[in-house]
Amino acid sequence: MKLRIFTEPQEGATYDDLLAVAQATERLGFDAFFRSDHYLRITAGDPGPGSTDAWTMLAGLARETSRIRLGTLVTPATFRLPGPLAITVAQVDQMSGGRVELGLGTGWYDREHAAYGIPFPPGKERFGRFEEQLEIVRGLWTSDGPYSFEGAYYRLVDSPALPKPVQRPSPPIIIGGVGAKRTPRLAATYADEYNVPFHTPEETGAAFDRVRRAAEETGRALVLSAAQTVCVGRDQAELERRAAAIGTSLADLRRSGLAGTPAEVVDKLGRLGELGAERVYLQVMDLSDADHLELIAAEVLPHV
Repeated sequence: MKLRIFTEPQEGATYDDLLAVAQATERLGFDAFFRSDHYLRITAGDPGPGSTDAWTMLAGLARETSRIRLGTLVTPATFRLPGPLAITVAQVDQMSGGRVELGLGTGWYDREHAAYGIPFPPGKERFGRFEEQLEIVRGLWTSDGPYSFEGAYYRLVDSPALPKPVQRPSPPIIIGGVGAKRTPRLAATYADEYNVPFHTPEETGAAFDRVRRAAEETGRALVLSAAQTVCVGRDQAELERRAAAIGTSLADLRRSGLAGTPAEVVDKLGRLGELGAERVYLQVMDLSDADHLELIAAEVLPHV
């Protein structure tokens, strides 16, 4: 199982904060550094210093790291037009030497759209736009010649389909969520990886099974992954301190996340592995706690 570090910079982080975590991620032997893609703080608290743009930040990290994978969980389709998005991700893939992955979703947080003047279509339209974006982005990356597309929401005419990413035929696309109908179909049709974020093992296993069945129909093999909030401590006092630092009760983290001693967390990761998870994204909320990453790297990472 590969462990990936997953951050939520909209809760308050500068580029330098994220650079420090990304470089620690690489130094300590984790597989990847991922971040959310939001423009507004979601939880209560001081909005400063404000969010950073996900792909601008990843472009910087592409030049300041050398091994780890880099990506988003997930970029909302509402934030960008599909053509410019394909160009941006391909360029960051070039800048990283072929280490980028694109998590793409419908977009859901209406307040951030209102705050920055981003149109927020109704749900049915968001799903329609999302599916067209998936087809367009992949098409622009893989097309050998002029690329055209005619859909309900987007129209491309004789695009040169450039630049191309380093990864061929394309960087991996990640789709997440636990929807019972549309999500399995979209993942099985367009994704390379399917991610279940912040659900119990039982819910995660059921979602994996739905996507497996859908993938059997399309004949595609998907990597299965999960995202979980992580809180590891050597003893009860350390666990309680880390839970308090992120404003979540330790009981809640034990119930719904990856919380506990290193041995307990290894056991929980083992359960996710039994369900089929090949990658787990460790959501790290306190970016100032460097010792937390050191502990996970030393006492969890070698045992999964």
